[in-house]
Amino acid sequence: MPDLSTIILLIPPILAALTIHEFAHGYVAWRLGDPTAKMQGRLTLNPIAHLDPIGTLLLFIFYFGWAKPVPVNPLYFRHPRTDMVWVALAGPISNVLLAIALGLIFQPLLAYGMIEPYGIAYKMFTLGVFLNLMLAFFNLLPIPPLDGSKIVGGLLPVQYLSAWEKFETVGPFLLLGLILLGRFFHFSIFGTTIYPISQYLYRLFTGGAPLLT
Repeated sequence: MPDLSTIILLIPPILAALTIHEFAHGYVAWRLGDPTAKMQGRLTLNPIAHLDPIGTLLLFIFYFGWAKPVPVNPLYFRHPRTDMVWVALAGPISNVLLAIALGLIFQPLLAYGMIEPYGIAYKMFTLGVFLNLMLAFFNLLPIPPLDGSKIVGGLLPVQYLSAWEKFETVGPFLLLGLILLGRFFHFSIFGTTIYPISQYLYRLFTGGAPLLT
């Protein structure tokens, strides 16, 4: 678990990552015809509107988690299944884009001495890049209620949808079980799947800057 100083430094990157993620879901849904998020006050960059207590806590501890899902009503869509795929993809894509943007800002600032190596700004930028990547790829896992499950549900052939809908009812328990088992046995399936690609892209986006945790 991160120490207290790291937890404090994580607050701005976590709020930004969760807010951008959920705003992207709501914005794409709105552009595709669904006003639900906007009507419920969720089409906003106010982080308080998007926080989920458990998902946010997990982000502080494990660097992956989730926010309070933006409400989406597929009945408003012209192509409900396809449009839901785009809505689901919007969140993870927004986090990858934010990680790229942070890296593009960070590298020249560091190179020209405008950020002190290993100082507060350095830690916030690097943690922001890494956390956004972990959040993006964690949410792409095909386990309900994560975004990846909605992508799978939108792409599956129709004859498999009933079986997938049954899986969606147990998916949250499976997800929680995997998290708890990883904690108990000190082996995380998420660490072996999403961590390597997040680490690779982190090095790419930050120019190989060491990540201080």
